[in-house]
Amino acid sequence: MDIYLVGGAVRDRLLGRPHQERDFVVVGATPDELLALGYRPVGKDFPVFLHPDTGEQYALARTERKTGPGYYGFATRFSPDVTLEEDLARRDLTVNAMAQSASGEIVDPHGGMRDLEARVLRHVSPAFVEDPLRVLRVARFAARFAPLGFAVAPETLALMREIAAGGELEALVPERIWVETERALGEGRPVAYFEVLRACGALAVVFPEVAALFGVPQPEKWHPEVDTGVHTLQVLEVAAELSPDTTVRFAALVHDVGKGLTPRSEWPRHIGHEEAGANLIERLAARLKVPNEHRELAVMVARHHARVHRVGEQRPGTVLELLESTDAFRRGERFERFLLACEADARGRGPELRARPYPQAAQLRAARAAAASVRLDPAVIARDQGPVIAERMRAARIEAIRSLNQA
Repeated sequence: MDIYLVGGAVRDRLLGRPHQERDFVVVGATPDELLALGYRPVGKDFPVFLHPDTGEQYALARTERKTGPGYYGFATRFSPDVTLEEDLARRDLTVNAMAQSASGEIVDPHGGMRDLEARVLRHVSPAFVEDPLRVLRVARFAARFAPLGFAVAPETLALMREIAAGGELEALVPERIWVETERALGEGRPVAYFEVLRACGALAVVFPEVAALFGVPQPEKWHPEVDTGVHTLQVLEVAAELSPDTTVRFAALVHDVGKGLTPRSEWPRHIGHEEAGANLIERLAARLKVPNEHRELAVMVARHHARVHRVGEQRPGTVLELLESTDAFRRGERFERFLLACEADARGRGPELRARPYPQAAQLRAARAAAASVRLDPAVIARDQGPVIAERMRAARIEAIRSLNQA
């Protein structure tokens, strides 16, 4: 048998990038031979084994044939006579279709090294259209490698449009869409993921709530960029600069989706978009099986971001209500992520506002600290009952915030 390092590890090594996982293809072997060597089987649809010492994945060389719609509609053939070149031919992009032998020789039948040099994400073959998940994968790779200057090849984008127009994306299971999206949100330039999806027509299929924002105007006084979709991507870009946390980035992405529901007759105003957006996010999260941590922060940001922007104009009691509504006293870490997403919204409004300070975050942090430091006299607690104690605590916290504003 011959064993080759394949896929992302080869690509990243040639780019000089670190890689955490290594995958191997085994050519000329049978499952029984690997089992006899102590490899542990883990694959269900095709033979994948874990190395007995390193735990790394070793897959038998295989080919795939389209048999039905969606990501799982494939028949797999594995045999000792399947060549390395046949195995590489089933992969999505040329930069992912290279292998390295044990001696260090690069096997590159599809021009992956050429495309690495040219900074191009290009499909391997016309069979690319057989797997709709590749639309999301290419967009995710664009998000990862955009900082290095990579772009999707025009002919590959054309095939992605063909997939989106053909309805194949609708066969993807929601969990799979979210897995690719969350990974893209964690990449170096997550905005590229959504830009590529929109360019090929896929955004309207997998994220119609976000796609609906493009072309929706906002008041130019507050939004010099005007277009809500453009604003959304700018906010995501700022959020990516502020935090690597995908919950912050997801909240930034969907914070204004309620504006896509505003009747055209009411443009460019969007009265009540905060609550409408919070409800829409709940439905989006249910559809894509978005984790609770992402959903909760996104709903909170959609519902309360405008209140944070105006915190300097609010009464102490109103500030305390905001802190209570965001559970700031019990969940301080989430509150910090909430403030980051709100800051991204305030600064994601054109290049002239990108670098402006956001004092509202510091004001709310100070108000939270002042209110949290309040302690009632033990004698009062012993004398009064629950509702009275709660009201006294609330009054004391309001006074603490008021004193902070007067200092």
